[in-house]
Amino acid sequence: MTITDFILPVLGAAAAGLVGAFALMKRTVLAGDVMSHIAIPGLGLAVLWKINPLVGGALTLFAGILIIWNLQKKTELSTEAAIGVMFATSVALGALLINSTEELVDALFGGFGAVSQGEFIFGVAVSLGVLIALWLLRNELIIGLFSPELAGTSGVNVDRVNLWFLLLFGLAILASLRFLGALLVGSLIIIPASAARQLTHTLGNFLVASVVLAMLAVIVGFIVAQHFGLEPGATVVVTAAAFFVISLFKKKK
Repeated sequence: MTITDFILPVLGAAAAGLVGAFALMKRTVLAGDVMSHIAIPGLGLAVLWKINPLVGGALTLFAGILIIWNLQKKTELSTEAAIGVMFATSVALGALLINSTEELVDALFGGFGAVSQGEFIFGVAVSLGVLIALWLLRNELIIGLFSPELAGTSGVNVDRVNLWFLLLFGLAILASLRFLGALLVGSLIIIPASAARQLTHTLGNFLVASVVLAMLAVIVGFIVAQHFGLEPGATVVVTAAAFFVISLFKKKK
């Protein structure tokens, strides 16, 4: 794996860290783990149709996001309940579509291998797009989070902002799906944000710390995995978990 290939996981981690920070504030951080499983049927279809797994994963992931958004609007289900319905359905469909054990392992755990030029350009564009879009939407997201009524009177379309956030959530998952797989990619959204929350006292520092910790988890995890011959994806998640454990020793003011 070259330095150029390594840029993609680090940028994907940055996007996941920032999404995770907002998800933690919205109390939907566990959605990252569940939503990543919505891509599993798409990965299975990609194997059957012999196309790029990211294409198949993206199809079912974003179809699932639109269904979740509509379920929220039409049934008044909470985000967690809507995502839970999609999670159960997706896992069952994925189990039906993926027959090979080797294919299943690749879909669930990913891998740090060489990427094509197209994958590199796509990954960089997605990761940077998520970071820029979340930064531009930060005020609307924060207002909608703390006071939906104030957001409405300020001209903020809360439903539309929620849809944008779900789409960016999905893109952040897609950016790291190839490297961490459907089973582990949600961890990069959950764990760094949780550690950052322990270590910081202001919103700005929290957002920055979540991004930095996610990136460090990938960098340190990959170096450790290379040195000891370990599985990179799992090592990245364990490294992030170690950061969280360390953060617990810091006393909150």
